[in-house]
Amino acid sequence: MSVPISYYLVLSGILFGLGVVAFVFKRNVITVFMSIELMLNAVNLAFVAFARAHQQLDGLVFVFFVIVVAAAEAAVGLAIVMMMAQNGQSLNVERAHSLGEGGPTYLPGGSAAESREALKS
Repeated sequence: MSVPISYYLVLSGILFGLGVVAFVFKRNVITVFMSIELMLNAVNLAFVAFARAHQQLDGLVFVFFVIVVAAAEAAVGLAIVMMMAQNGQSLNVERAHSLGEGGPTYLPGGSAAESREALKS
């Protein structure tokens, strides 16, 4: 007795939807990266389900490449988070403004001194 492919696809859709909701509404950089990982894994589940249902390895090859992309994304994301924490910036997506020391020190719409004070708070 095997599980129908529709069960896997419904689970994949639910996981992808949760990832999209978390990506849109969460403001922490770490949570955003986790939601991207959740969406990639939901796509992997759909690829594996289709590959198993049709008895072909093409879907599994795609899964391998998606896993490689997810690993690279996790490594780059972790580097960005570490750089933001090292620079003393907030991990809030809306408050992050620059990773480099030579980047902008002000936010548009006000004087530089007002913007620096807004960034510190």
